[in-house]
Amino acid sequence: MKAYYHLPGLFEFYELYKEFLPLYRKHREYFYDWCDIGSIYGAPADCIWGGGRVGFGEHDPKEVLKLMQEYGISARLTFSNSLLTKEHLPDKKCNELCRIFDIGRDNERSRGVGNGIIIYSDILLDYIKENYPDFYFVSSTTKVLTDFSEFKNELNREEFRYVVPDFRLNKSFDNLKALSQHQKEKVEFLCNECCWFGCTDRKKCYETVSRKNLGEDCPEHYCTAPDAGQGYLFSKAMENPGFIGVDDIKNTYLPMGFSNFKIEGRGLGSAMILEFLLYYMTKPQYQIHVREHIYLDNMLDLF
Repeated sequence: MKAYYHLPGLFEFYELYKEFLPLYRKHREYFYDWCDIGSIYGAPADCIWGGGRVGFGEHDPKEVLKLMQEYGISARLTFSNSLLTKEHLPDKKCNELCRIFDIGRDNERSRGVGNGIIIYSDILLDYIKENYPDFYFVSSTTKVLTDFSEFKNELNREEFRYVVPDFRLNKSFDNLKALSQHQKEKVEFLCNECCWFGCTDRKKCYETVSRKNLGEDCPEHYCTAPDAGQGYLFSKAMENPGFIGVDDIKNTYLPMGFSNFKIEGRGLGSAMILEFLLYYMTKPQYQIHVREHIYLDNMLDLF
């Protein structure tokens, strides 16, 4: 089996991927042969259906789609706002995004993969299914599915091609092994979460982001986790009990029948995203080559 990575920053890190993807195609020998890019996900700024993170990408959606089609990569719109009502469904910007990206699996430039929606709201799910029928759907990790039976129920929902459990289920190996192969193929693990493993406010944190995306004047959510003031550190994420590293993927998850792995990071800088691409996809002896190629592009602002 091959591992498929679902990478952050469809709109947010367009310029980085514009440099990285040609290198990935031209020098495939730089990268592990047991993995590939399954999708790139994200949402532009001022997208009220968005959730998880407040989007800041400003790049032209048509150019974003063109880049994804050029490399045969599925584009996923992150529409995981948990507080949507029917009054939000006619939003002009979000509907235009759907119109642009609803290209279908049979489009010759989609290479059979089509584009997806990462989603929370069943109201929005029904609306998109009715009006833009060619998308596939991913059940968002913002649902915070920490109970394995609830997660299994979500896997059994036919409308979802993939389901992203809460990262605290990543090492529930006895339950994971017991899943059917069909269920395993729908699991998409969140690999590099830095959030405190004992956090009880994760859902409240996501709800605050949802309110901000809706333009509501709401109180800020202040994380009370130990060392929260440090922000995201990859080294800290690696120490998280739920962390899934390269060796875990190769030696544990792939042999168990799992093949989909999500990398978080839409709210981080492109320099950090590059570190994820190096760690998860690039052979150690070639990491310097990838770094040099990216860093020496003076048009790319990594910091």
